[in-house]
Amino acid sequence: MKPHGAYQQLKLLHSPEQAPFVEQPTGLLPPKGLRCILVTAILPTMLVAALLLYLLLPPFHGASSVHGGVATPFQDSRCSDPCRAVLVESVPEGLIYDDNSTLCPSIFEAWQKLLGDASSTVDIASFYWSLTNEDTHTHDPSASQGEDVLAQLSDVPSKGVTLRIAVNPPSHRMPNFNLRLLEERGAQVRTVNLPQLTSGVLHTKFWIVDQKHVYLGSANMDWRALTQVKELGVVIYNCSCLAADLGKMFGIYWDLGLPNATIPAPWPAKYTTTFNKETPLQLTLNGTDAGVYFSSAPPALCATGRTEDLQALLGVIEGAEEFVYIAVMSYLPTMEFSHPKRFWPVIDDHLRKAAYERNVRIRLLIGCWKHSKPDMFPFLRSLAAMQDNRTQNSVEVRLFVVPANETQARIPYARVNHSKFMVTDKVAYIGTSNWSGDYFVHTAGSALVVNQSQAGPGEQPTVQEQLRALFERDWSSRYSLDLRSPGQWEDLCRAY
Repeated sequence: MKPHGAYQQLKLLHSPEQAPFVEQPTGLLPPKGLRCILVTAILPTMLVAALLLYLLLPPFHGASSVHGGVATPFQDSRCSDPCRAVLVESVPEGLIYDDNSTLCPSIFEAWQKLLGDASSTVDIASFYWSLTNEDTHTHDPSASQGEDVLAQLSDVPSKGVTLRIAVNPPSHRMPNFNLRLLEERGAQVRTVNLPQLTSGVLHTKFWIVDQKHVYLGSANMDWRALTQVKELGVVIYNCSCLAADLGKMFGIYWDLGLPNATIPAPWPAKYTTTFNKETPLQLTLNGTDAGVYFSSAPPALCATGRTEDLQALLGVIEGAEEFVYIAVMSYLPTMEFSHPKRFWPVIDDHLRKAAYERNVRIRLLIGCWKHSKPDMFPFLRSLAAMQDNRTQNSVEVRLFVVPANETQARIPYARVNHSKFMVTDKVAYIGTSNWSGDYFVHTAGSALVVNQSQAGPGEQPTVQEQLRALFERDWSSRYSLDLRSPGQWEDLCRAY
């Protein structure tokens, strides 16, 4: 969901010339002559010591825990924490599933628990803040959940917990009234001027709590994301290894929130990661072995070792052998906010290739609401036209329509499936970006990629199995309409 005018910022000038960070020297040096004597005497000893350490110690493959600029290395590429992942969702009021349908805990409950348990730090990367009725000029009772979250956040600093927030610059349509309140209560807030730095916006949506719990998903810091918009996210508890790695991405936003910040090339070494598409972090997730990593967009905000979000997404599609199921609010093989128009078929080509060359079953479940872009539907119909029993190409497209009564229909920018995830026969991908070129080239987004073997008898379902169940629930629900069925959905989308 993006409030009207949010992406007008994309029309600004391209980012300025990139300049590297300059590390400031610290400490005192001995006189020049003595310095040479010291180096001559000590160097052989240092070389011998280094050789012994190399031979005797195991190789370093770990990440670094970064908070407040201090890096603490993990000594292994395998995490020993008892990591637990929980899928969380927001189901809009009035959207009713069958009694036997799969349901997840609510994002509201997850945020309440994270804040209630926080004891040292809460870091939040966010697009905008609109947690009260006052922000949206409404009087809807369902805003109470957002207002409760804002009240709970207001109390966090008084408990000795450091609250840091990185956010997109405010605008007249997205004022930061909530953040002014939180700053008055002791929160630290930095505005990240990505419109100037990358011609994009900070569209990321994640939390890091106590450097061991994380939330990532589609929900904005908006009361509507809790009760009026369909959202999907994941909370990972007791996983300091993953929290430290996501903390590096937050650290990049935090650095860019400083006055006159520029994008360095390369990023400082403290933000380097070894956890990526090629070498994911190995851990036990809900009792089952898994390979996990975070991806990031745009490329300019990826430190050494970080997989770009587009490459993560394409890699998930390329690795699928049986099916690719996608749920996303908008799908456009274009640079959506570019003037003049620009075609951008990168993801579209990979889906067609998977269907045509490997007979992978493709299903897309796209959000349909009054703010849908008219350009989206011809591209979706083109994909759906590949469906052919004779060639065994299987590409299906459905539209998910969130129902609205008269009162709900008056709530601005609500009543839509805003989820952004993909699941294949092997991998779960949970992201924060819509699927058009701008989100991967200019805009800050992030995703969690989980590759997990099938759970054994009696074990908890894997993240992949849970995500597939949620997709299939929505795909077969009464709110899912076939794109090729005329007369069912045209009046519900802005395009028709």
